[in-house]
Amino acid sequence: MVRFEKHIFICENKRDPNDPRGCCSAKGSEEIRTKMKKRLKELGLNNKMRVNAAGCLDACKFGPSIVVYPEQVWYGGVTIEDVEEIIQSHLLAGEPVNRLIIKDEQFLKNG
Repeated sequence: MVRFEKHIFICENKRDPNDPRGCCSAKGSEEIRTKMKKRLKELGLNNKMRVNAAGCLDACKFGPSIVVYPEQVWYGGVTIEDVEEIIQSHLLAGEPVNRLIIKDEQFLKNG
């Protein structure tokens, strides 16, 4: 079995539309995952990097949320337009996309 260099989890949790926390699925996370998987395959990276749908990542207020391992970088408010920037900047060049990072203090404050 191949061990992946990076593992990307994209929350696709679904909640009742009346839930005050909201949910990543209703904010387009499935489309984000589909695009990221497609682009990584086009770039020949699908054997080095794995994109998975995840259940709740407990970052609902920041959704759609993504976490990239092994770096443990958490992204929030991700849109389909951000996918290419995350791939080029973070996954390929090793530079996380700062404007999308959920900072630890935000988790503590809003968690």
